[in-house]
Amino acid sequence: MTFLELVTKLFGNKAQKDMRAIQPVVDKIKAEYEKIDKLSNDELRAYSASLMAKVAERVADKKARIAELRASIEELEIDKREKVYNEIDKLEKEIKESYKAVLDEILPEAYAIVKSTARRFAENEQVVVTANDMDKDLAADPRFDFVEIDGDKAIYFNHWVAGGNEITWDMIHYDVQLFGGVVLHQGKIAEMATGEGKTLVATLPVFLNAMTHEGVHVVTVNDYLAKRDSEWNGPLYMFHGLTVDCIDKYKPNSDERRKAYACDITFGTNNEFGFDYLRDNMATSTLDLVQRGHNFAIVDEVDSVLIDDARTPLIISGPVPKGEDQMYDEYKHRVELLVRTQTTLTTKLLTEAKAKMPSEDAKVREEGELALFRAWKGMPKSKALIKFLSEPGNKVRLQKNRRVLPPGE
Repeated sequence: MTFLELVTKLFGNKAQKDMRAIQPVVDKIKAEYEKIDKLSNDELRAYSASLMAKVAERVADKKARIAELRASIEELEIDKREKVYNEIDKLEKEIKESYKAVLDEILPEAYAIVKSTARRFAENEQVVVTANDMDKDLAADPRFDFVEIDGDKAIYFNHWVAGGNEITWDMIHYDVQLFGGVVLHQGKIAEMATGEGKTLVATLPVFLNAMTHEGVHVVTVNDYLAKRDSEWNGPLYMFHGLTVDCIDKYKPNSDERRKAYACDITFGTNNEFGFDYLRDNMATSTLDLVQRGHNFAIVDEVDSVLIDDARTPLIISGPVPKGEDQMYDEYKHRVELLVRTQTTLTTKLLTEAKAKMPSEDAKVREEGELALFRAWKGMPKSKALIKFLSEPGNKVRLQKNRRVLPPGE
């Protein structure tokens, strides 16, 4: 027996250790399922709503404080804004930590809810609940064929069109899917053979992390799978009030795509997610952005997306026609000239400000204050300017000109 075989026999391999660590979580899920599956359909939805409320309550104070800080920024002096932004960054980090803690706490209940929902759809042609506003909106939307309203009831059917084909929901989570769902929530890779229900596994961590309403991205390798999976699994999420869409259905930088990103759960291909991210980084206005903050993502076929298809960035960084014609060399001297001109002008303006601001003539003082404002706009990090602003009263006079700008400024 080799040393490696001896160690494995004594201590087990990594897979066995991981399974032993996750087994207690799976046992908790199954215990919660025994209780949750006895609830009525309305009680099941109320239970999931209570978990979402619990998640929101855990970060409510921090979010309110961030909103308060953002509203006050414009009224603050320049040198005090950095402190506020640092506090906002700290609060946002704390919110992420709070989300992680509360999601880990409610994971067994959330996974049990998903399993119970899947069981109800698999065993019943119709799942009837008391209709709410979202049920009515879904029933009125021509894109969805799985729900209709009858009086004060919403009837969810267990068959609908996904990927152009009529499907009937017939899947229920087994232990292997529960194991995989825990692994994915932990940010790890779950390797599963064909037929072990990879699509079903994803419903667990997607549902759990969507409870924050901060957005979950489900990344697939092609647009057919993105559209099919959004339509296939969508009804399970929508049954509990979560919004779902697929970015590949809409044109880049369109309002429809922006709304898809605003959903609780957003499906799409790695290429479209990637290029939307690049386009957002090149946007000149926040109105042109389509994505919101990145919260949680599930990558389907991760080996293909992150290895086989990782050539996508080469489209941007690869060779270009006439690569020997470097625009850097062409424009370098122009940029240098522009910087020198800007430095000369701001230095002149600062000199003018220093000369005119002490004047007893009000008009001359105003001219000096305006020159100071222009110098600050042209080169705010100039050491000479910063030193001048540190002198008593100068920063206040700069602030006055920031709030009341002359025409054309």
